[in-house]
Amino acid sequence: MKKIKDILLKVARIRSLKYIVVLVAGVALIGFAGANSLWAHFAYQQRISELHDEIDHYEGEYRKDQAQIRLLQTNPKAMERIARERYFMKHQDEDIFVLSDDVRDPQPKDPANETIE
Repeated sequence: MKKIKDILLKVARIRSLKYIVVLVAGVALIGFAGANSLWAHFAYQQRISELHDEIDHYEGEYRKDQAQIRLLQTNPKAMERIARERYFMKHQDEDIFVLSDDVRDPQPKDPANETIE
């Protein structure tokens, strides 16, 4: 017990200790607490980066759609091609077969419908 008391007295005599404690507490507050902390700043920067990527994606979509609109306005065959591809429109004498790449789950067997022989 005496050793602990001696250690605490030596620590209390250090004049710069209060400055060190205030400095550590200030750095902790600035770094990790509040909306303006460095931690939040890095999170905001990451979100901004994600939003810029999203903006680039939608600008690419916009440019692609604008090119398609220009094509539709200038080429009458393009309208027919898009109508046939997207909306499955057809001429009177045609048949359309739609092939799907979807993988279906097998139908579960219902034991109530099975007959026992």
